[in-house]
Amino acid sequence: MKTVKFLPLLVGTVLVSTAALAAEPVKTVDTAKGKVLAGENGMTLYTFKKDTKGVSNCYDKCAANWPPLVVPASTKAEGAYTIVERKDGSKQLAKDGMPLYFWIKDKKMGDTTGDGVGDVWDVAKP
Repeated sequence: MKTVKFLPLLVGTVLVSTAALAAEPVKTVDTAKGKVLAGENGMTLYTFKKDTKGVSNCYDKCAANWPPLVVPASTKAEGAYTIVERKDGSKQLAKDGMPLYFWIKDKKMGDTTGDGVGDVWDVAKP
């Protein structure tokens, strides 16, 4: 019985989260590294030096550690933001052509522990 009551709440939460993501997928937050881009959840975004403009090269284990900032297909990019189509057909948000990613080891808003990892990851700047 509790599962039945919880499921509609969970579905409602997912729908609200998706709507918020579609409305504003990126914002600027203050960190120890200065102002950086973050997802709507406040978590820092990164770029990958092995990507090229408009192309993501982070898949499989890479994407498990560096989840892409996937946006709904209906998202309209503006200004410096564009949409990159991933191999699986999902849409990833990019800044200045460079796809944006989260880092699984960042635990709270403002963390920038992924900056400089492997000399190929950088915090995304506004």
